[in-house]
Amino acid sequence: MEEKHFQSSEKVRDFVIGMSDGLTVPFALAAGLSGATGDTGLIITAGLAEIAAGSIAMGLGGYLAGRTEIEHYESEERREYDEIENLHEVEIRETKEIFAGYGLNEELQETIAREMAKHPKQWVDFMMRFELGLERPDKNRAHQSAFIIAVSYIVGGLIPLSAYFFTSSSLEGLKYSCAITVVCLIAFGLIKSKLTGQPLLKGALRVTVIGVLAAAAAFGLAKLIA
Repeated sequence: MEEKHFQSSEKVRDFVIGMSDGLTVPFALAAGLSGATGDTGLIITAGLAEIAAGSIAMGLGGYLAGRTEIEHYESEERREYDEIENLHEVEIRETKEIFAGYGLNEELQETIAREMAKHPKQWVDFMMRFELGLERPDKNRAHQSAFIIAVSYIVGGLIPLSAYFFTSSSLEGLKYSCAITVVCLIAFGLIKSKLTGQPLLKGALRVTVIGVLAAAAAFGLAKLIA
């Protein structure tokens, strides 16, 4: 029987970040503007500007996060190489402590640790994973993250804004936008929950409520001020 494990958690995380913000922020902005103006052209212009700025900002954030992860790993890896060379016996002791935590006896700990010390690269890889809890990040991670987040944000943002392209008044556009976006929020919540192994109904409800509350707050505030 073949084991099945989910292999793309980082890409799914980026998709969720981009899509959830893309659905929520432009939806709230359009709802707020609908409460302040009847000009659908203004809402479309502002919405597109927000989607452009938001996708760039979110994508850049994803890129910087990916670069930081890579740089942190490389820094700790250099430190480990330095320690196995200059603090050899300390690293041997730390390696033995790791195996002790898995129930190996003193003799096996010593044997395995000394054998691993003969292979510096494999030893460093082992210590990075089991001492520091760090996995080697993909070199392309930063660019992939930026692209997935930005594109997901654009796709998500165009969904609530699309209704205003085909309506003559902002309130009419808001009604259709709400209907379209709520359906998409539910669908997105279900997909997200399925991919991440969360309860389907709970995940869908959480995403939908957050989006609706954000839009309602923006619309109410705009009405109050206007």
